[in-house]
Amino acid sequence: MAGLTDVLRERAELHPDRVALITGDVRCTYGDFDRRADRVAAALAASGVGHGDRVAILDKNSLEYAEQLFGAARAGAVQVPVNYRLAPDEVAYIVNDARAKALIVGPEFVAVLDAVAGRLEHTTHLIVIGGPPGGAYLDYSTWLDEASATPLPETATSDVFVQLYSSGTTGLPKGVMLTHDNFLSVLPLIHDAWDLDDASVMAIAMPMYHVAGHALSICVIYDGITAVLNRDPDPTAIAQAVERHRVTHLFLVPVLLQFMPLVPAVAEADLSSLRIMLYGASPISEDVLRGAMAMLPHTGFIQVYGLTETTGAITMLPAADHDLTGPNPRRLRSAGLPNQGCDLRVVDPVTLADLPTGEVGEILCRTPQNMKGYWRLPEATTSTLLPGGWLRTGDAGYLDEDGYLYIHDRVKDMIISGGENIYPAEVENALMSHPAVSDCAVIGVPDERWGETPKAIVVLTGDVTDEELIEHCRARLAHFKCPTSVERRDAVPRNPTGKILKRELRAPYWRDEDRPVR
Repeated sequence: MAGLTDVLRERAELHPDRVALITGDVRCTYGDFDRRADRVAAALAASGVGHGDRVAILDKNSLEYAEQLFGAARAGAVQVPVNYRLAPDEVAYIVNDARAKALIVGPEFVAVLDAVAGRLEHTTHLIVIGGPPGGAYLDYSTWLDEASATPLPETATSDVFVQLYSSGTTGLPKGVMLTHDNFLSVLPLIHDAWDLDDASVMAIAMPMYHVAGHALSICVIYDGITAVLNRDPDPTAIAQAVERHRVTHLFLVPVLLQFMPLVPAVAEADLSSLRIMLYGASPISEDVLRGAMAMLPHTGFIQVYGLTETTGAITMLPAADHDLTGPNPRRLRSAGLPNQGCDLRVVDPVTLADLPTGEVGEILCRTPQNMKGYWRLPEATTSTLLPGGWLRTGDAGYLDEDGYLYIHDRVKDMIISGGENIYPAEVENALMSHPAVSDCAVIGVPDERWGETPKAIVVLTGDVTDEELIEHCRARLAHFKCPTSVERRDAVPRNPTGKILKRELRAPYWRDEDRPVR
């Protein structure tokens, strides 16, 4: 089987003049993109980067980001995307942990490079995209121009293609190694599932340091279609890109879907070209989903669920299951059915014994999409990749009688109150159905009698008392699941993909307790 860089070569030979990537006013054809990847591979080889070496990149979505991914792989190396929202100390940790030989940064991040340059232990080449001639660092264009073609190593599809770092919201981030084979096992399924054809145009608004943004960019090349790269995940810019380029496919995280209908420029934009709206990467409330569907009544919605460790989506809830008037409206709360070739189990998180249909436990998956492992972390790899090919997702959920998966929460976010398991997402969904609640989070806080009880942290847009919010939940949930206290905030802290930072919210309440903060 050909690797992903060979797939790019084939696309360039078949459709050299077809536009592959659009960024701003720049339109790069498949023929040009293939040649650019060759230049990157030559420049890396000339810089002493060889088979298995890591190349870090700190930038927003750009043509250079994409060509670095394929160029590094063509040189036998591995791209290491770095979250551009991280502090300099966090950036230095990832670059050092990856032992990256080169670090490429976008023009906005030179100050970060200044802060970390003296602390990088393995990095011999510091390169700035659009860097000034004669500056402290190599200019990207000059670096490419000065390289000459060199023989490149043979690569296998089992080789690591990209090393993405986990978000690190509960500890140090881990390097997730994803191979060519991991991507090639899921890409053929996407064409039909997402209704792609030669005329499809995919907007990539997700940052490419995230598995969703990364996988979408690879999907575009695999299918030989056109991508529009959004440098920032800004609702106005996204809507303008959809209108200008007649985008047919778009992936958004729920927090963006929540705010899109509230932005006047979005309401004024012509979004009629959108055939498919993909969403995932964090939980979504029914109210947010219904609002997005009302905004785009002629667009098919597809939910995807997966992890960085599973090369992205392992389940899909197709557009047909988003029928609000159909026989199974509860499926709006589902993450869908497993991909072809993916097996799911729900187990007790302690004993790993299988649980009955409908009972909540930890989700395990067995699929060729499962990562090769964590970079230089054999114990973490062994505890996540179990015998028999199963991967522990760390997510809690259940399977219904038809095989649909329902996600509740991260296992570590589960609240144990008086011996009863409470999954915050269920409580959050009840809270979000109140018209005065615009955002919320539920955490466990210490309680002398019950060990811990749920606490609601809410962002409000209307007048409501704490007691009214608790009663609202009691009308929808068992009483032991309902909040025993409420805290009002201006905003709920989230990471860049929209996941609530539960550890940050819990910390003040558990600081003086014997039990550690999860």
